[in-house]
Amino acid sequence: MSASQRDLFASVRRPSRSPLAVALAVAIALPASAAGRPQDPQPPMRPSYPTTKKVDQVDAHWGVQVPDPYRWLEQDVRESPEVRDWVRRENDVTFAYLKKLPGRERIERRLTELWNYARRSAPSRVGEHWVCSRNDGLQNHSVVYVSDTPDGEARVLFDPNTWSEDGTVALGGMSFSRDGRYCAYGIQDGGSDWRTWRVRDVATGTDLPDVLEHLKFTSPSWDARGEGFFYSKYPDPAPGAQFTSLNLENKVMYHRLGTPQSEDYVVYWRPEHPDWNYGAFATEDGRWLVIQVSVGTDDRYRIYLKDLAKPYAAPVPLVDEFENDYGYVWNDGPVFYMTTDVDAPRQRVVRIDVRRPAREHWVEVVPQREEPLLGVSFVGNLLICQYLRDVKTAVELHALDGRHVRTVEMPGVGTAGGFDGEPHDTFTFYSFSSFATPPSIYRYDLLTGTSELFWRAKVDFDAASYVTEQVFYRSKDGTRVPMFVTHKKGIELDGSHPTLLYGYGGFDISLQPGFSVSRAAWLELGGIYAVANLRGGGEYGRAWHEAGKQMEKQNVFDDFIAAAEFLIAKGYTRSDKLAIQGGSNGGLLVGACMAQRPELFAVALPAVGVMDMLRYDEFTAGRYWTDDYGSAKDSEAMFRYLLRYSPYHALRDGVSYPATLVTTADTDDRVVPGHSFKFAARLQEAQAGPAPVLIRIETRAGHGSGKPTAMQIEEIADIYAFALANLGARVGS
Repeated sequence: MSASQRDLFASVRRPSRSPLAVALAVAIALPASAAGRPQDPQPPMRPSYPTTKKVDQVDAHWGVQVPDPYRWLEQDVRESPEVRDWVRRENDVTFAYLKKLPGRERIERRLTELWNYARRSAPSRVGEHWVCSRNDGLQNHSVVYVSDTPDGEARVLFDPNTWSEDGTVALGGMSFSRDGRYCAYGIQDGGSDWRTWRVRDVATGTDLPDVLEHLKFTSPSWDARGEGFFYSKYPDPAPGAQFTSLNLENKVMYHRLGTPQSEDYVVYWRPEHPDWNYGAFATEDGRWLVIQVSVGTDDRYRIYLKDLAKPYAAPVPLVDEFENDYGYVWNDGPVFYMTTDVDAPRQRVVRIDVRRPAREHWVEVVPQREEPLLGVSFVGNLLICQYLRDVKTAVELHALDGRHVRTVEMPGVGTAGGFDGEPHDTFTFYSFSSFATPPSIYRYDLLTGTSELFWRAKVDFDAASYVTEQVFYRSKDGTRVPMFVTHKKGIELDGSHPTLLYGYGGFDISLQPGFSVSRAAWLELGGIYAVANLRGGGEYGRAWHEAGKQMEKQNVFDDFIAAAEFLIAKGYTRSDKLAIQGGSNGGLLVGACMAQRPELFAVALPAVGVMDMLRYDEFTAGRYWTDDYGSAKDSEAMFRYLLRYSPYHALRDGVSYPATLVTTADTDDRVVPGHSFKFAARLQEAQAGPAPVLIRIETRAGHGSGKPTAMQIEEIADIYAFALANLGARVGS
């Protein structure tokens, strides 16, 4: 899956202690045993909810009548005064409740202190320059710097913190010309997936007059001379429909510097296929334009090549059916090195001569292994292959003839990324972190095979006091599923610990161990943090993904439920101390599991979730997700399967559901907020127990990317305070 397509789903992510830290630190007084104690704090009272109108909307699906009484909440909040008023009234109730939670302000102060540490990205070479991003700690957005050497004196290239007073305008992508003279950059407003792209002269820091409006899911790719770039474009959205309308009619375009966007011309477009989506990039030698065509989020592509040495040559097919995954690594003229899952569900590297592209002429370079191959870069005349070994990073170096050169020794058990550079480089950089280990950057010498620490984050967090275990448990059907569990060393497994169980389980996305300052705060609060690597993800290759999609989606929910049962059986926690959390596809996961097993969890935290499985493909990018979900339009069997687990439809009157805090944002144009609006309204109606059901609706924010630091801290403080209060945990000083 290309980067732009993976971005169709995104989940929200992000040690001795100083005397000030000790003074501000929050802690939880836990029960001494699983039986609890009478003095355990009681959760706040259930609030009084606003009245939500119901309408007589009934849809016929394959002869089945399905009520949708909250359909009106699908309207864009900007276009509907009625929805806008409902949002205001719900937020009034929610924020009044959250404001009164014990310890909430202490949690926010500690989050702020933890967040206040310097962080940076690994340096990347662009032409004769080196570029990296840095954040001094509490800046709303990282600042992009450029320098002459990886660690030399740097000057500011982009500072998004100056673009808006409230921090809701962010840098939404960068693409440098091959000589490093220019940088095309995206501007993201209010968290929307739509971007405005401009061009900056790197040497002077001034912007060219070029402005490209209404771009989505694309990153410009420069031609060899830096005279312009290729990109993909949907038609401009109709007024008032930019946050809800379906994205169709994608085209590959070319923009020449100094000309208006209206003069950009179409490079490739198949009008008879309005559902096709394009990613286009020029190869490093500037000779070829590679056009990757997809119809969904699955890794199934057609590949077309345009010979850029022949201006009037039409793109020709290299692969002309949607069956397999292909990823470009490098090319030596007409000889391409590609990753593919053809005859290799866990991926391999092959060499394809585009003059003889038939499969019988392919040459296998790096064969498939037991571990899935996540990606390959070509640096220093070596193929750097990144694998996932039981959800942990493993890196192998191979020569172009496939010969194994060496294994890169990792600094520990965790996640590494980077390994970028040029074919002639003799070194590369990579980052490394784990759940309890703050980020570090290493310089790797490709000649000697040695790693040297280049930079390490200094976080006011006592990482040595915590441990991460990888455990394996059995799901309902006997499948062995891995899970990471992080907690303070030496805890007694008596079931008393507040536990946050996180999952995703979809779209071939793997949840790898990485440091998050917000999770560090949860650990300091006395909590256990668990991440279940559910089917539907990419942790074990294509078979693992396919075992959790479409008519197998229930396996994902079974895996998550089994993870909760394992944590309880092993004494980490118990049901009244267990919270579940997930975002986007993970929000669907939380919604489905709390509907199926409401008694198993005390708190549910679904974020920006896909909650109406019968209508999700009616909005924005939702049509892509049919690869993973199927569609109610496909068949009666698919409709009935979706209806059974669709969170909005699966809720039942008279059931005691967990305390629930739904989170979404008014500018989310990926999973439109109507999903969360309808789910929250229906859950408030159905709830029979005393646990609260609230929805927190952020304004001037989207699906997660581009959210300023201050907004993130406030939201996480609200979520943790809500969870701890409803888990019966005492927050003290």
